[in-house]
Amino acid sequence: MAALTDLTLKAALDGLKGKAFSSVEITEAFLDAIAQANPALNAYVEVTAERALDQARAADDRLSRGEGGALEGAPLGIKDLFCTEGVQTAAGSNMLRGFVPPYESTVTANLWRDGAVMLGKLNMDEFAMGSSNETSAFGPVVNPWKSRGSNADLTPGGSSGGSAAAVAARLCLGATASDTGGSIRQPAAFTGTVGIKPTYGRASRYGMVAFASSLDQAGPIAHTVEDAAILLRSMCSFDERDSTSLDVETPDWSASVGKSVKGLRIGVPSEYVVEGMPAEIQALWDTGVQWLRDAGCEIVEISLPHTKYALPTYYIVAPAEASSNLARYDGMRFGHRASEAKSLTDLYETSRAEGFGKEVQRRLTIGTYVLSAGFYDAYYVRALKVRRRIAQDFDDVWGRVDAILTPSTPSAAFALGDKQVDPLTMYLNDIFTVTANLAGLPGISVPAGLDSGGLPLGLQVIGKALDEATVFQVAGALEDAAGFNARPDKWW
Repeated sequence: MAALTDLTLKAALDGLKGKAFSSVEITEAFLDAIAQANPALNAYVEVTAERALDQARAADDRLSRGEGGALEGAPLGIKDLFCTEGVQTAAGSNMLRGFVPPYESTVTANLWRDGAVMLGKLNMDEFAMGSSNETSAFGPVVNPWKSRGSNADLTPGGSSGGSAAAVAARLCLGATASDTGGSIRQPAAFTGTVGIKPTYGRASRYGMVAFASSLDQAGPIAHTVEDAAILLRSMCSFDERDSTSLDVETPDWSASVGKSVKGLRIGVPSEYVVEGMPAEIQALWDTGVQWLRDAGCEIVEISLPHTKYALPTYYIVAPAEASSNLARYDGMRFGHRASEAKSLTDLYETSRAEGFGKEVQRRLTIGTYVLSAGFYDAYYVRALKVRRRIAQDFDDVWGRVDAILTPSTPSAAFALGDKQVDPLTMYLNDIFTVTANLAGLPGISVPAGLDSGGLPLGLQVIGKALDEATVFQVAGALEDAAGFNARPDKWW
């Protein structure tokens, strides 16, 4: 039998139910793998070994009685954005370092309800602000993949870089993540994993450390499309503690994986052909179109004309909401408190300067500026109007197509430090993903090939609101056609 850490989530769940191995055995295997790999990868900021083994023993007890939930005994990693009762939740920031929540986020509570085991908390960009996991106060995460012929450390993407790296390096069966402008799908593409952002409101934001409340959404990163469907079903639920939570049924999305896509209409937006896009990305996109055509889909050329305004709109709306959400961290009520402050104003200023990193400070400055008197109408209100136009573009094409196919990212993973000098080049990593957030739509990234350096590339499927079923259906067809089974060489 393959190593326990090499199993997919579905295979592990089947093995646990069939008593081929115990939850304690697979949990110990992952804890050993983390101990070996984490010093090099820095994917976990905290390993909860004792708690994991306690949960595993409890799961084995339930399984021995023929009981257990949908994830019974499955060891998972949790992004450090989700509050976990009794375990530090720092959101990658010195501002929250040492914060131990007295309550559980709804998403993680759902996972424990279904029998999952927590291996630990996963590294991330500070307050989820970043595309490379280099803004974390706990240091950058290193991608387990290396470019052929190079030993340079690569980014796993961000902000869910720890989640993506941990899944790719087989340090968990799957991981929670969050997506504000592409922070699930971009890291998934960079690491050869599957990541889905569901419809806004599908998963509760209660107990998630807020970045931009109208954009943030939880989702999983996993090995396969089926694994992602299993995890997402457990993560999603209606929650009256979240005013944006949708009171809708959570389907069994795994039933959609493997269904025929014959007759589905797949949109290909002309606006996603961007200047300077590598030929390899275009070639992969063309191949993906052909795969779906061969599977019986009808390919429809579509236009999403306001796509070109998506990035500037996002980088007005998201920082504006962040400046409001993060105002609570002032050294008085919440967050790090400066020890040498000489006055109340000095306490506010010094606490925030010490607690927030440079990228968070940059975005809070932008957000405060666009919300300030004299600029609110010129920037923020105008951005909201453009956001509505972007959403309307999608509304206008749904009568003609069932889903949309695009690249996930404009490139493969880049070296750590490559894009830190110019923030704008870093922001361009979100060019294919932010539209789904602005419109509140589900989007998934599926690994579909390798670039000339042997690094993974992903294709993205965007679907109608609350139609994750079709997204999983199309993603499953792409996964089957691509046959992606490449793994990073173990160098750690």
